[in-house]
Amino acid sequence: MVVRREKKVRKQRGSRTYGWGTVGQHRKAGTRGGFGNAGLHKHKWSWTVKYAKDHFGKHGFVNPTSKIVRWINVGSLISLIKGRENELEKDEKGRIIIDLNKMGYDKLLGSGKIDIPLLVKVKQVSEIAKEKIISKGGEVIIAQ
Repeated sequence: MVVRREKKVRKQRGSRTYGWGTVGQHRKAGTRGGFGNAGLHKHKWSWTVKYAKDHFGKHGFVNPTSKIVRWINVGSLISLIKGRENELEKDEKGRIIIDLNKMGYDKLLGSGKIDIPLLVKVKQVSEIAKEKIISKGGEVIIAQ
């Protein structure tokens, strides 16, 4: 293969059309009507209305100091231990130990029912959840 001594661009400097003829000048292919998002507020407006409704305008505010709290209900604790009773740790009273901190939960809420005594370790707990667990012979340990 022959190596060009000069690039084609350098050879055609000053030629106006750069070898693309007098009519089209290399304009017949590619994205027509602007590249990317050009024209969305002008000649591509009907496309914008149909496919990109939320492109323009402000879209809410994210508070940089807010913290996402991952929570779980008392009724969902059974689904965490179902089928894994033999693998999980038990304390001296025979209660299954559930460490919600290690599972990625921050707070225990009180919706649902519980049937077995559990020992639950969690950062935060609601009063209702605490009452439900204690009433079934369980215990809640608040651990950071």
